[in-house]
Amino acid sequence: MTVAVAVSGGMDSLLSLVLLKEQGEDVMAVHGHFLPPNPDWQRVVDGLTKACETLGVSFHALDLHSEFDQRVVAPFVAAYRAGLTPNPCAMCNPCMKFGTLFTAAQNMGADRFATGHYVRLEKRAGLGVVLTRGTDLSKDQSYFLSLVPIEKLRLAYFPLAETYKRDVLDILDSHGLTPPIPSESQEICFVPDDDYQSFLCRRGKMPGGGQALLSDGTVVGSHKGLWRHTQGQRRGLGIAWTEALYVLDKDIATNTLIVGTREELEAPGCIAGQVNMMVPFSQWPKVVMAQTRYRQKAKPSRVDLEDGKLIFHFIEAHGRPTPGQVAVAYTEDGVVLGGGVIEASTRGES
Repeated sequence: MTVAVAVSGGMDSLLSLVLLKEQGEDVMAVHGHFLPPNPDWQRVVDGLTKACETLGVSFHALDLHSEFDQRVVAPFVAAYRAGLTPNPCAMCNPCMKFGTLFTAAQNMGADRFATGHYVRLEKRAGLGVVLTRGTDLSKDQSYFLSLVPIEKLRLAYFPLAETYKRDVLDILDSHGLTPPIPSESQEICFVPDDDYQSFLCRRGKMPGGGQALLSDGTVVGSHKGLWRHTQGQRRGLGIAWTEALYVLDKDIATNTLIVGTREELEAPGCIAGQVNMMVPFSQWPKVVMAQTRYRQKAKPSRVDLEDGKLIFHFIEAHGRPTPGQVAVAYTEDGVVLGGGVIEASTRGES
């Protein structure tokens, strides 16, 4: 059985390759370059080629930038134009890493696929093999894999399941290996300097400005484009008021930004579509742990499934979820039950 290890050039995926090789697996390394050809790509490819030669592993580099642009970047831009705040990493995993790249590896003879994500696969009674949080909870990436079909994940290995991020470079150094990209990757890999507003403007005309209103309809200022704002935002509103204001919502139909006080930020729940079930809904507990942002502690929630959408009813105070981000349901001990793309916050009693 051959395992294809997706190597990005960073430390985590390179260590995954090392660990599987040490475990006696028949491994091959595959690098999918998602950005347009540039001098940095050749440097990364050269570095990975050298590392794979040291390990005695075959290496394959694939230029996938056109498909990445079509399937990840273009939808990212379209979502912002529609007033959403998308999560491109959560979208990239099902369609590119566990989609195009995995398929390419299978065509080259791979039976299974491995990545450097900090997550675990475990066999649970009555559930089969499930995705769970990694041991290093500070780096757990199960949130970003929540939209990948479980059938794909069951063909995967996650060698860093028990690894702590702080140890990775030391382990690589003990093997005489230096990753071509030694530093942490930026927030969004295709957005230079994390300046998404400049990036979006370069991709084409973005929607213009409009009014900023309180939830009761009082005009308090203006905005320069709904795409420049996201739910919960405080800084950069440019609105002088008697107290601090935050973005509550966006009315796309009227091109209006709805703002309000911190107390108004809480939401009773949210609706998520494009649902991916990791565990059949009939086997979900009555109370799940809901996470609607990556950097957020999961909180208890009840969930309904209606017309193919997940309806979360938060039990504890919960910051207003952001349409375009991902809502993930976990068990208390970290099993990923399923996830979906947030469409809206619910209103009224939950």
